[in-house]
Amino acid sequence: MESMARPLDALNKARSKRVLVELKNGRQYVGNLISFDIHINTVLENAEERIDGELKKQLGTVFIRGDTITIISPQ
Repeated sequence: MESMARPLDALNKARSKRVLVELKNGRQYVGNLISFDIHINTVLENAEERIDGELKKQLGTVFIRGDTITIISPQ
């Protein structure tokens, strides 16, 4: 298994791929990871909002503040 030198390397590897972003309030967003910064502020395209795993809304492009994120997971 390839080791990651820095935590942001994992996010760089997931760029342009589908990811699940879970927030502190329990909401989840699934979309294509377009960009992020050192604060993990994140932009997703073709995003959809899920609550308790259930699709609630198609959102398009969204910006998510990094301090609200608990998990980012490649799909």
